[in-house]
Amino acid sequence: MNTTVSCELHLRLVVSSESSLPVPAGLRYDTADPYAVHATFHTGAEETVEWVFARDLLAEGLHRPTGTGDVRVWPSRSHGQGVVCIALSSPEGEALLEAPARALESFLRRTDSAVPPGTEHRHFDLDTELSHILAES
Repeated sequence: MNTTVSCELHLRLVVSSESSLPVPAGLRYDTADPYAVHATFHTGAEETVEWVFARDLLAEGLHRPTGTGDVRVWPSRSHGQGVVCIALSSPEGEALLEAPARALESFLRRTDSAVPPGTEHRHFDLDTELSHILAES
């Protein structure tokens, strides 16, 4: 039986050092995909952008800078509040988002309750995943 943990957040898209825009977002963790957190960023009335992060990347980013390439995560402060900065890079552009640290930490604690860190392999069906990959080829 799979368990799903979800969370709705209000992120800030950093436009400049003095300006940011609100970005509603949803995070979803499914024990069927125990290494990943799926993020949906609501960028317009009907528009969304989907990203998938390693759960470990987000967890480590709560405490120290981590990540290379397309996704980098680090703790910071904004207006006196703890935030987690998430820098995204793709061929379509770059974005710097600030997530409330407490909300992200709470979400990750709930994912840890569903699948404790280090036990992901017990929830991962390698044969099924290989079948999906080979079927797409």
